Amino acid sequence: MDYFRSFSNTFYRFGDERDAVVFQNISLYADVVDQVKDSITFLNVHTVQEGFRPDQVSIQLYGTPLHYWTFYLINDDLREQGWPLVRHELEEYTKKHFPNTTITTRDVIHDKFKIGQTITGTSSGVTGKIIKRNLDLGQIIIEGFPGFPIGGEVLQSTNSSGTIEQITGVSATREYLGASHYVDGSGNIVDIDPQVGPGSLITEKTHEEVYFDVNESLRQIKVIKPSQIANIVSSYKKSIKG
Repeated sequence: MDYFRSFSNTFYRFGDERDAVVFQNISLYADVVDQVKDSITFLNVHTVQEGFRPDQVSIQLYGTPLHYWTFYLINDDLREQGWPLVRHELEEYTKKHFPNTTITTRDVIHDKFKIGQTITGTSSGVTGKIIKRNLDLGQIIIEGFPGFPIGGEVLQSTNSSGTIEQITGVSATREYLGASHYVDGSGNIVDIDPQVGPGSLITEKTHEEVYFDVNESLRQIKVIKPSQIANIVSSYKKSIKG
C-alpha cells in the first residue's frame, strides 16, 4: 500500500515470540492532514458514485490512484465505518447482521415470553426460540425465520415454572425489516408506548433503512482540492519520514 511506503522500520516483537523482527512502524502519525481537514481553503465536498472504489475516486479527482488514503485521514466516518458499500453488498451485510424474525405485540411482555423460551403459533403450529427482546418497542426476536404468519396469531409459550403464557402478535417480519426505532415529522427519534403503538404521526425506521441512510451519508466526503493535493501529500510524507 502506498500509504505505508514512507513509514520507517522498527524492531517489533509479535505475540509471545522471544526475538524482535524488523517491521514497519505503522503507529506513526503526522497531524499535517488534521491541520487542513476542516479548512474550506484546502477542501472540496465530493459525492462518491455507486460502486466507485477509493483508488477510482483518486483517479477521478487527481489523475492517480495513489492518493486514496487521504480520504480516510480527512473523513473520520470513513476511517471508523469503512467505504460505502454498493447496494447488493449493503443488503447482504444488513441481512447478515439481522438474520432472525421480529414479532411485535401490544401485550405486556416484561414478565413473560423471556429469552430461551420456545413459542408456538396456536393456529400455524410454527415454533421458534426467543433469543432477544426489545421491551421499548414490544418486540420478541425469534431465532432464524421459521415462518410465523404476518400477524394476528395467538402465540403460546411455557415458562420455567410450567405455566402456559399467551400473547397476540401484531406483526411478524424478517428482523432486518423490523423497526429499529421511530421518528417524528422532524426526524427526531421518539419513544412509543408499546401497548398502544406508534400512531399516525410517528414513522417507523427499519434496520434496513437505518443502514441505508448511514451508507448514503458515507458517500458525502471531504477531499483535498486537486490544486493542494501534491503539497499536502508531500508535507505528510516528509513528516512521517522525519
